Amino acid sequence: MGQFLEAASIALQAIWSNKLRSFLTVLGNIVAVTSIIAVVSLVQGLNASVSDSITSQVGADTFMVRRTGPTRTEEEQLRAAGNPRVTLDDAAAIRAASPRIQLVMASAQASGEAKSRRETLESLNIRGVTREYSLLPTTDIEYGRTISMSEFDSRRNIAILGWDAADRLFGALDPIDKEISLAGIRFRVVGVHKKKGAVFGQSQDEYAVIPLGAFQRMFGTRQSLALTVLPTDPSVVRAAMDDTTLALRIERRLRPIEPDNFGVVNSGTFLELYDQVTSGVFAILIGVVSLSLVVGGIVIMNIMLMVVSERTREIGLRKSLGARRRDILWQILTESITLSTFGGMVGTTLGFLVAFIISKVTPLPAVVEVWSVMLGISVTAFVGLFFGLYPAMRAASLDPIEALRKE
Repeated sequence: MGQFLEAASIALQAIWSNKLRSFLTVLGNIVAVTSIIAVVSLVQGLNASVSDSITSQVGADTFMVRRTGPTRTEEEQLRAAGNPRVTLDDAAAIRAASPRIQLVMASAQASGEAKSRRETLESLNIRGVTREYSLLPTTDIEYGRTISMSEFDSRRNIAILGWDAADRLFGALDPIDKEISLAGIRFRVVGVHKKKGAVFGQSQDEYAVIPLGAFQRMFGTRQSLALTVLPTDPSVVRAAMDDTTLALRIERRLRPIEPDNFGVVNSGTFLELYDQVTSGVFAILIGVVSLSLVVGGIVIMNIMLMVVSERTREIGLRKSLGARRRDILWQILTESITLSTFGGMVGTTLGFLVAFIISKVTPLPAVVEVWSVMLGISVTAFVGLFFGLYPAMRAASLDPIEALRKE
């Protein structure tokens, strides 16, 4: 350890005594690591943001039944287009199918104009839901209240607003018990949801929730529903999904050889699809950026060869005084690794700074992971080791007599 610290100290002295040359030597590493860390931070932030968005919409412990599941080919899309609508009869069949299912909520959505006395929103997402909505763990009311069971049953014109919708329609005014117009129909606001934030700059809080009965009076009953199913326990989600699939196949009288004409999905399904679509793209992006590390490594190797040439007499003197081949090898390697790692540390810091600036001026989020710090530093240390090996071996193989003769 003492030998390493001594060699590292000599390397740092050499870097400090040749500041401009050292900076130009590690510039390739700095640019490469800055790019890698910035890209990794943005990719991690993007993944976390998408994961949070999917989980908040679908629910970590729930799953959904929809008219179609995720489609990956044109043939699957054409087949899914002929699927029958999901109805309240399907919801009833699922409720009766399994003791593992706690509740089933039906919902539908459409866009419509929203008006208050002070503001008009040309297109607001309007969601119609059944009474189970108030029992879902994801129904978080910031202030006001949820819709009561009697209001659901009587199909009252009652609404809960998303946080941004309430803010845009009412500003600093209290929206509770105020009236708004949704698609030309008057509704009374009874609650406001907690803020969920935005994904890619797109707000997740611009919506209004109303009873499904009121929704169907406005938009008709022929729209396919989406069913949100809450199992009795998170540990039985997979079994409850299997029970739901079986119940719907029986309800729709599907023969064993016929494929499902509906989709049963949970947050994991969407995350898996997202990973399949983006993982290859992200890997290629990071790989292309990483190529600049090779350029940086070649620059370090060239500089270290020049250093060996400049210090030939010094190396010959050390050998004549008893220095072994491995001592010379280790000295040059340590200098190369220190030089490269220094560039990696600077690049890591700049990479996080670049990612932070991008996240502030664009909708792209950034997440700093500890492993990415270790990655940036360890990769540059490996680059210094790999590209410093040849100059170190060349220095270690110098004949001391010939080296001392060199002017």
